[in-house]
Amino acid sequence: MAIGDIIVGIDIGTSKVCTVVGEVNNFGQIEIICNTSYKCSGLKKGKIINEDEISLSIAKTIKDAEIETNLKINSSYVTIPGKYATIVQNSITKEVKDKYAGISIRDVQNAIMQVKDIEIPDGETLIDIVPDKITLENGTVVADPVGNLSSSFTISAQIILAQKDYVRQLNSIFKKAGLEIDGIVPITLAERNLVLDKNEMHDNVMLLDIGAGNTDIGVFEGSTFIYTNSIPLGGDNITNDIALVLNISEEEADKLKRQYGLALKSFIDNDNEIVLNTCKDTNKSKVIKSSELIEIIEARIEEIFSIVNKDITNQGIKHKINNVVLTGQGIVNINKSDVAGKINLNIPVKISTGRAVSTVKPTYRTSYALVRYIAARPFAKTVSSSIDTQNSESFIKTVIERVKEFFYS
Repeated sequence: MAIGDIIVGIDIGTSKVCTVVGEVNNFGQIEIICNTSYKCSGLKKGKIINEDEISLSIAKTIKDAEIETNLKINSSYVTIPGKYATIVQNSITKEVKDKYAGISIRDVQNAIMQVKDIEIPDGETLIDIVPDKITLENGTVVADPVGNLSSSFTISAQIILAQKDYVRQLNSIFKKAGLEIDGIVPITLAERNLVLDKNEMHDNVMLLDIGAGNTDIGVFEGSTFIYTNSIPLGGDNITNDIALVLNISEEEADKLKRQYGLALKSFIDNDNEIVLNTCKDTNKSKVIKSSELIEIIEARIEEIFSIVNKDITNQGIKHKINNVVLTGQGIVNINKSDVAGKINLNIPVKISTGRAVSTVKPTYRTSYALVRYIAARPFAKTVSSSIDTQNSESFIKTVIERVKEFFYS
C-alpha cells in the first residue's frame, strides 16, 4: 500500500449493508473517515434472495459516502460468508533471480503469483491468496524476506476459493450499483486482526461471529487460516423464538432480549415478573417469569453452539482448537454466552477483547475489519479502490472531524 491509498470496504449483512472508506496515512495506518449503512433484507440465511434490494442498499451507502467525502467511488472490496469459501494450503520453492543482491520484492511477488497455481475444482474460482510462512534456504522463517541473502526461499500460502455462482451474483449486484469489485474476502479472515488480541494471534483459535441471521466460523492454526464455514442462525432467530413462543410482537421480543439477555437459566439472580405489552393470546396471563424468557434464549444459543460443535467435529479440526473467541451483534450482549459456549463446545470460550474492537461501533466492525485487512496485505502492488477525487485538497483534512463520529468517545 502507499500513502494516500483509499480503500472502500462493504459488508452485506442480514439486516443492513455497511460501507467504510479509509485512507492510508503518513504512518502507514488506516484513517477511517467515512462510514455509512442502509437497511437491507436481500440476504437471508446467508443466501442472496433479492439482488436488486442489495444493489439498491449498496448504492445508497455509496452515494452517502460520496456526499460525505466529496469523492466518486468506482469500486470496493466486499466480504463473503464462510459457507461459500474453501481454503487450499499450498507452498512452492522459488529460486532468487540474483542471490548476490538478495531477495527482491519482485521475487516475492512472482512467488505469490506462482503459489496460486493449483487445480481449481469446477464450480469454484480464486478470490484471494494469503501469504503465510516464508522460509529461507537455511530454514529461517521470516515475515519479510526482502533483502535477505538466500539463493531460494519457500512460501506457504492459503489459496481462497469461492463458489462461482455466489461470485457471479455479487458481480451482478455490484454492476447494478455502478461498482467494480476490488476483491472478495471471507468474513472471519477479515476480522481476525481486529477481533483477536496479540496472544490469540499466535494461538490455535476459532473465531465465531454470531450476527443477526448468520454465524461465521473461522479456524486459525497460529497464522494459518485452515477452515471457514457459516451456519444460517443468529441473533434474529432468538428474537423470533421469543416472539413466537410468547405470542408477542418482534419489536417487544427484541426489547426483552436486550433487557433480560442471559444465556443460561442457572445464572438467574431474581426470577422477576415481566408484563407482556403486545401479547396476542387472551387466554393466557400477560405476565411471565423472567426464567421463561431465559429458557427460550438458552435453547437457541445451545442449538447454535451444538451445530458449530458438530461441524468442527465432522471436519476433524476440533482437537486443534485451544480457544474460542466470540464476536458479533447477535451474541455479545447476551450475558454468559461465553459460559454457554464452553459448556457446549468443551473448549475455553471468551468474548473478544481485541484492542481495536471496543473502539469501533458494532455496526461497522466487519466492514472496518475488511478495510484494515486490505491495508495490511503484504507485498501487494496496490490496494487502493478506484476513486475519482472531486476536490484536489486532501479529503482527510477536510473530514478529519468525522473520524470522531466513527469511534466511541
